[in-house]
Amino acid sequence: MTTRNELILAVYAPALVANDGRTLAVVRGMERALPGLRLQWEVGDAGRPIELPQRDAWLVEATARGKLPLLCNGDESYPVTVSGRGRSGRLSPGGQPQLHVHAELPLDAAVIAAAGEMLEHVGEGARAFWGHATPDAAALDIAYQTAPTLEGPPSPRRGLPALKLFDHIPAPEIPYYLGWLNYWSAATARAIGFPDPARDADLLSRARRTETGGWVVQLTDAPLDLDNPVHLDALLRTYERFPVIGGRSAP
Repeated sequence: MTTRNELILAVYAPALVANDGRTLAVVRGMERALPGLRLQWEVGDAGRPIELPQRDAWLVEATARGKLPLLCNGDESYPVTVSGRGRSGRLSPGGQPQLHVHAELPLDAAVIAAAGEMLEHVGEGARAFWGHATPDAAALDIAYQTAPTLEGPPSPRRGLPALKLFDHIPAPEIPYYLGWLNYWSAATARAIGFPDPARDADLLSRARRTETGGWVVQLTDAPLDLDNPVHLDALLRTYERFPVIGGRSAP
């Protein structure tokens, strides 16, 4: 169960295939980014950590079965978790099955400092189309952009735009939504029209290029807090700049 002081990190990538090394790259990438992190425990059925002496071999075997099972750092006072699951083409953009990698970490100074590098490592390791890292409180507001109400369409909070459901987005390269830190592959950057030097000077001041030609783009200096009018304005302006995000317009 998530809490308001967690960082949610997620990436969306092509579905796993046989002999796929991406899950190991994701886990090792998280460990490289956050000093001292070791994801060498499986979360058992009772929610207790089970140590994995041969973690890498175990992960390779699990990946062959199409899974990235729930791993953790074995520290219940400072829990870090990561898992991955397939999403069928019927529920995915463009009808293409995907791998959804999801991680949760405490939102403290160490994680905040490492978040950009971690998102880059996870995104590149998974060969993801796109991804994000966002504080849990802001992620809840963002979820309302796609959550249908009893009356029908979504009813977003704080004036945020309503976004299409995942399976109504035309291509996997198009992000479903924005977050605090955004990983955009080279293909995603092309699909949304980033960067435009004349229009994206502010975003580029907080962006860096990845080894594969993608980008990590940070919306605000501090973790996104939608109770802060400056942060909310930054999010709204970025949605206005990229109407393709969330399937609101054709690419």
